[in-house]
Amino acid sequence: MGKRRTKPDVRERFGFAVKVRREELGLTQEDLADKAGIHRTYLSDVERGTRNLSLLNIERLAAALAITMTDLFAAVERG
Repeated sequence: MGKRRTKPDVRERFGFAVKVRREELGLTQEDLADKAGIHRTYLSDVERGTRNLSLLNIERLAAALAITMTDLFAAVERG
């Protein structure tokens, strides 16, 4: 019996959704971090799935990505 593939952690899925949207918009990590009012290294941690974000930072990122929080979380669920 093989090992069952588990779904990636929600932090990883969230980070992937942020990265995909950022790249769709043609933004660098530095550009997005500036728009969201967060540090670039913090954003890097988010995209790698190593940060557990607060609701405030999720809202900031969604706004900076020109996407609703609902649509951002829908992308997380698809991921």
